[in-house]
Amino acid sequence: MATIGSFKKDENGGFTGAINTLTLTSKVRFVRTESESDKGPSHRLFAGKTDIGAAWAKTSREGKPYLSAKVDDPSFPAAIYATLIEDAETAGAFSLIWSRRTAE
Repeated sequence: MATIGSFKKDENGGFTGAINTLTLTSKVRFVRTESESDKGPSHRLFAGKTDIGAAWAKTSREGKPYLSAKVDDPSFPAAIYATLIEDAETAGAFSLIWSRRTAE
């Protein structure tokens, strides 16, 4: 697992921060959205005005809320799947965690 982003919750139920990897550095916003379906995303992800993905509200087995995010762009070889979780050590801080999916 790797932390690829740091975020803070905003007053509208979204998150602002940045994604930083070896090949990507971008300010990103998770913007709360209303979905017509209960399976739809709870947030859209934006880099500036560009829509780069979506996130779904989930709850862990331990009962902790998190966002399951899919980030994609034509310049990426494949979509990035990551999890936005509250930082256990810093109140109000959130980390975007990525881990490579393994073949089943």
